[in-house]
Amino acid sequence: MQAPRFLISAAHKSSGKTVIATGLAAALAARGVALGAFKKGPDYIDPMWLSAASGQACYNLDFNTMAGGELAAFFASRASGELNLIEANKGLYDGMALDGSDSNAALARLLSLPVVLVIDCNGMTRGIAPLLTGYQAFDPQVHIAGVILNKVGGPRHEEKLRAAVAEYTDIPVIGAVYRNPALEIGERHLGLTTPAESGELAARIARIGEIVGASVELDALLAIAASAPPLAAPPAAPAVPAPDLRIAIARDQAFGFYYPDDLEAFAAAGAELVPFSTFTDPALPPDIDGLFIGGGFPEMFIPELEANSTLRADIRARIESGLPAYAECGGLMYLCRSIRHGDVAGDMVGVVAADAVMHPRPQGRGYAAYHDMPSHPWGTGVAQKAHEFHYARLESTDPGLTFARKITRGHGIDGAHDGVLVHNALAGFIHLRSSRGLPWVSDFVAFLRRCKAA
Repeated sequence: MQAPRFLISAAHKSSGKTVIATGLAAALAARGVALGAFKKGPDYIDPMWLSAASGQACYNLDFNTMAGGELAAFFASRASGELNLIEANKGLYDGMALDGSDSNAALARLLSLPVVLVIDCNGMTRGIAPLLTGYQAFDPQVHIAGVILNKVGGPRHEEKLRAAVAEYTDIPVIGAVYRNPALEIGERHLGLTTPAESGELAARIARIGEIVGASVELDALLAIAASAPPLAAPPAAPAVPAPDLRIAIARDQAFGFYYPDDLEAFAAAGAELVPFSTFTDPALPPDIDGLFIGGGFPEMFIPELEANSTLRADIRARIESGLPAYAECGGLMYLCRSIRHGDVAGDMVGVVAADAVMHPRPQGRGYAAYHDMPSHPWGTGVAQKAHEFHYARLESTDPGLTFARKITRGHGIDGAHDGVLVHNALAGFIHLRSSRGLPWVSDFVAFLRRCKAA
């Protein structure tokens, strides 16, 4: 199958590649290009920007949760026939493994992705040449097809950079993006702010698209993407069954960390997801069989969450009555007695006997590994991989809390455990990704069916 595609990467993190990728997605979408958007790694926030810019779901490609064969088939199943943009995480050769087997470069080799490097040129002129030649020589199997000069100081700076690249390398410069306050996206403890918080989202993304689109040779970029060889066609997707379960899902500014393919997996398992707002809805949706609260930034909306006392009381009553529920990270914090962030604190749902307290440094960060304990209501007991990224810690916890996961890598809730079990509700800090090795969505849905039949 034809799937024109390219990987947009960088020499190091914070090079501005997410802004450039967002701008390219917006500029190409404005041209009417049907763009497939992807993000390497377990990120939630960058995909939100790419999704908002492209108008399409942005899917994650993560070696931690998928083996190479599954990852390649997954990409092919979601790839657009017109153009596909894959944004790297960190630098081109960065990854957890010393041999680079989980790096962005490894993804480029696996999916035959021509690479476009975004170079932060702040304070750099001739030095760009050894950087680029070194990146070419380090792995000749990785095809660096173009470079975008970013954070350029002006025309004279651009001229010197282009001259150095032309003199010492054979990599074409396909764009030069000048420093511009309109291209700055605020950052916070978990990375970039989310699109929902940026204000005037559509206008802001359109402006980023105009600036980046005018600074990059889009036709050259399309030619680079078209140079990628055909992909093996994925197997046909099974038919989606008619839903026989309804699951309430929190979808608002506070809770938005969901993988789109996980949400698709609910439909494939026969469950309808019914969204609700923790800000405005007075109660959970009617006739639901389960509850799912993902991660997000509840600590940024403590007054709003506390103010909706009727919803909090309804959630607590429903869980205490046995409603099956699953909550991750921010969802766990929401189910605690309270959340405190600096001088701001507020009451939350209160079914987890602990207080969630934000700290200035990460309390758990990176890939995690665990196995389910016998108490887990829908676990398998098999060792599994996940990830965590939280500045919150549970404090004043009830010593009688029941845990459902044993952490073997990472921190979880207390350094050894994760997954607090309260009645039929499970809440933890680690984030799961549904895959062949960890089909958590279908396992959770099967648990809901058992509860419904009981």
